[in-house]
Amino acid sequence: MPSEYSLPDVLDRMYHNQLALEAALMELTLHVEAYGHTDIGNNVRGALEAIGENAGYIKQGLARLSKAP
Repeated sequence: MPSEYSLPDVLDRMYHNQLALEAALMELTLHVEAYGHTDIGNNVRGALEAIGENAGYIKQGLARLSKAP
């Protein structure tokens, strides 16, 4: 295990965690909706939309950090 982690490495791990949580929430949303709770599903989908939009910005920021000298 490295003694120091670079900022881009840490942020990349956080980004991947965000994607994993997004996928898990979508699975739960599909399950909840299958039992007729579309109102809850719609609320979660709204939050997932924000997560998805932010993921794009995070990925772009990581790309810039990786190219920085």
